[in-house]
Amino acid sequence: MQVPVARLEPAALQNLLEEYASRDGTDYGELELTLAEKVGNLRRQLQTMELCLLYHLETEEWDLLPADQAERLLQEP
Repeated sequence: MQVPVARLEPAALQNLLEEYASRDGTDYGELELTLAEKVGNLRRQLQTMELCLLYHLETEEWDLLPADQAERLLQEP
C-alpha cells in the first residue's frame, strides 16, 4: 500500500528518511553527500512525487520507490 507521507509525524518521516539514506547500497554517484543532504534530496523527491513510500502489510516492510515502479507494483494482483 502507498503511504501518504503527509500523514506521518515529522519525526517519524525524518527517522525513516535517515534510515533509508544510510542503508548499505544506496549510491548517490561520485559526489559524496552528507546524511542531511541525502535526506533533503529524498524529502524533495517525495514532495514532487518522484518517489513513493510503500508499506507491505504482510511483511511489515517499507521502501521508497520511483513513482513509476511503485505504480506497477501497486497494480499487480
